[in-house]
Amino acid sequence: MANGCDPNYFDAKSFDVKIAVGEDCGVDDGEPAPLEDQVLPIQRGPAAPAPCKQGDAKGEGTAWLLGEPAGNIPAGAPLHVLLLAASRIMGTFYGTTVAQAGLRISPAGLGVLRVLLASNGLKSSEVAARGWSSPGTLTSVVDGLAREGYVERRRDKADRRVVRLYVTDKGRRACEQYFAFAGPRWHEAFGFVDPADEPVIRKFFAEMIGHFDELIRKDRDR
Repeated sequence: MANGCDPNYFDAKSFDVKIAVGEDCGVDDGEPAPLEDQVLPIQRGPAAPAPCKQGDAKGEGTAWLLGEPAGNIPAGAPLHVLLLAASRIMGTFYGTTVAQAGLRISPAGLGVLRVLLASNGLKSSEVAARGWSSPGTLTSVVDGLAREGYVERRRDKADRRVVRLYVTDKGRRACEQYFAFAGPRWHEAFGFVDPADEPVIRKFFAEMIGHFDELIRKDRDR
């Protein structure tokens, strides 16, 4: 930019948020990612525009790193920076709850099971689409689930070329075990939210999910 200040200084390409049935959320076997891996990447070097607050043409804003006190977050921090940071933190919390529930399954694998609990017998491509994941990523996750007996692959009776995914009894029990343990944890985690604010927050996230879902579908159709 001409003024040397780029309000979109956050490098989204190197900070890949992984949710639902995508890759693990910075978690390996339930262990949170090291703090040094939880830093919001910021462009650096003499050629990079200086980090700045939104609307700050002088580039005098202070960059915020994930792991620093929340009180240091600039008042004008771009929404996408805050949302991506929140997603990363919640992903780590999610992975921790999966491990604490005693499940030998990845957060991504649990995401697949939850999709199949809602709509059993989907094709891999359909599960991937519902989780905003790539087919390649989903295949590796399903391979692990099938190997451990959480999911079965079955040929479609009407079209043998089609393979569908079905959650097994073991997969159902794993989900029940997680819900029983993690439900109270999630309820407690969101106890800081004022009930009076919930309708506005819920409306914002519902609209955001719908909006980005549409953007993703349009990009895939190009």
